[in-house]
Amino acid sequence: MKSIFAGLLATLLLAVPAQAAFNSAYTDIDLDECLVLDADDFGASWSCPGYKGYPLLVTEGDLRFSLIYGFGARMADGQTLPPFNTLGPKLEWRLSNALGRWMPIATIVRYHTADPETGEDKGQVLVVTQLVEGNSCHIAYIDALANADANVLAREAADQSGEFDCASDEVEIIGEFAAW
Repeated sequence: MKSIFAGLLATLLLAVPAQAAFNSAYTDIDLDECLVLDADDFGASWSCPGYKGYPLLVTEGDLRFSLIYGFGARMADGQTLPPFNTLGPKLEWRLSNALGRWMPIATIVRYHTADPETGEDKGQVLVVTQLVEGNSCHIAYIDALANADANVLAREAADQSGEFDCASDEVEIIGEFAAW
């Protein structure tokens, strides 16, 4: 009886189409642990540890930070937010197993944004970045202070990444937004 049940269960599992599952991994953004690539009075760039060796460059210029991903990354590829900003201490890598192994498809990072009048910390924005070779860019902004479910909203946006055209699509603002 047990073998019949096991065989029936195996047949049912094979008949169900495979769906991608999503998961998260986290890395620290600690510039003291990163390799300084360049630094002068106008900014700096660092090579930092990414998820399982995935290249991550951090740049800062004009009091704004950018994250640049991938093996073919160029310094000009970085995006930032309009207000002066700093990065939060953690980078969430959204992973998909659609190809049979866990691969990064997007990241979520918290940017702390400054008030333009005072320069003091004012807002917090979760930035979702799509990771697609030759088409990596910001795809969504979520105001972390205005939305109680900001992390859930960011993960949902990250899990939809891949179809965004960085050359023509506009970054989506999700939920309430008052960060700048």
